[in-house]
Amino acid sequence: MNRRAFITLVSGAVAPPFVVARAQPSQVRHVAYLIAVGVEGDTEYEKRVSAFLEGLRGLGWIEGKNLNLSIHRVKPNAIDVRKGVADLLAGKPDVIVSGGGTTTPPVLQATNTIPVVFTTVVDPVGSGFVESLAHPGGNATGFMQFDYSLSGKWLELLKQVAPSTVRVGVVRDATVPSGIGQFAVIQSVAGSFAVDVIPIGTRDINEIEGGIGKLARIPNGGLIATLGAAVSGYRDLIVGLAARYKLPVVYANRAFVDHGGLISYGSDTIASAPRAAVYVDRILRGERPADLPVQAPNKYEVVVNLKAAKAIGLELPPTVISRADEVIE
Repeated sequence: MNRRAFITLVSGAVAPPFVVARAQPSQVRHVAYLIAVGVEGDTEYEKRVSAFLEGLRGLGWIEGKNLNLSIHRVKPNAIDVRKGVADLLAGKPDVIVSGGGTTTPPVLQATNTIPVVFTTVVDPVGSGFVESLAHPGGNATGFMQFDYSLSGKWLELLKQVAPSTVRVGVVRDATVPSGIGQFAVIQSVAGSFAVDVIPIGTRDINEIEGGIGKLARIPNGGLIATLGAAVSGYRDLIVGLAARYKLPVVYANRAFVDHGGLISYGSDTIASAPRAAVYVDRILRGERPADLPVQAPNKYEVVVNLKAAKAIGLELPPTVISRADEVIE
């Protein structure tokens, strides 16, 4: 199967997932992990935490021996995130690990001295988290999922999957810069694909159900679910509504496809966790976030769910299937 991705992204130097033959640290250090989870026990987010822990163990950091790891799971809203940041800082961590646009801004607003490693940020330079990808310059560095230009690829893919689509609902979190930025890019390229885009918010179930239901009443509709903690919090709802209304949907995160969604295009959000462990290790051993370049994903992947396509009566073009990185039968 042809595993060619849609675009090629040139990234900075990539740190190896594990470092061998290093002295095992003896001093107990405190690492705090802040993660915004929309659904309690969400398997995707727990896999991120597990992958991060495994990465630290491979580097010699063992809980109860030389590592004190505190995990702060919060709901993806401003009040809960701010409370989570306050609780986190009260523990005086040596390093803070954050997620993306939901948790990283409040952390950086609260401290400019404690090192911060983010794992799933979109456009960290444009968001003001770092001065540049090569030279972050402040107390934060980490891993980006993509830059905003990738958002336009979701609309391109949707038109390839369902060429008759003329109206596209975009599920995004309008309370964070990354949600606003992703929608802005999709809106900017909509004219070139001859579609109208309609924003769908994530404040509550009613807003999502109402937005998708309204879209479904219009012929030739389609849907894009962007990357964000608030969007992921309604993953099963969005996938279920898309199936009910037989809407073609492109997702930014493959977890939606694993849960019955049609097709996704993006980077692996779990793969950045062990890479983040490498940066945490380097910082605990004396390096500065300012000197550690922000890293882009190693690859982007297309994941297709043929069962979901059949359920909504959609025959996917052979060209789309042939260049998918994974096909779920």
